[in-house]
Amino acid sequence: MQLHIETDRLRIRALTIIDAGFMMQLMNTPTWIKNIGNRNVNDSTTASNYIANNIINSYHIYGFGLFLVVVKKDNQSAGICGIVKREGLVIPDLGFAMLPKYEGKGIATEASKAVVQYAKETLQLSQLAGITKADNIASIRVLEKVGMEFKEKIQLPQDANMFSLYTMALHKEA
Repeated sequence: MQLHIETDRLRIRALTIIDAGFMMQLMNTPTWIKNIGNRNVNDSTTASNYIANNIINSYHIYGFGLFLVVVKKDNQSAGICGIVKREGLVIPDLGFAMLPKYEGKGIATEASKAVVQYAKETLQLSQLAGITKADNIASIRVLEKVGMEFKEKIQLPQDANMFSLYTMALHKEA
């Protein structure tokens, strides 16, 4: 998938198998495990398989997925941000996660605003959702900063957790 989004501080691009080491690192951070869950991605093989089967597959099926967020200043991978088609949600979901050293620096918000604009202008999506655990204040702030509003508490299939669902309209319905 060809994707290249730039903001003042960030480059956002499609993930590839080459990013397996980074994904393994990100998916094993305490914040990821607490808020997203343990996906048992503990080596480069399972990380490569996760990227191929979940992320790249999403690019082919839906035309979108999670993207790598790179900080221009030091050319370092900071996290991921993108759009996910999640089982149990009718509306595509804005998803993001940052390495601990990049949390609290506005990077998730900057990347999310760029991805929301991409969803609206390039993908022509009419709505976007965001889900998070009710105690994940940092993620709630990001969702609100991009223009989402709390809608309801939901539970997703095969997940015991309750989530707060946020939504926003990107285009007026005809």
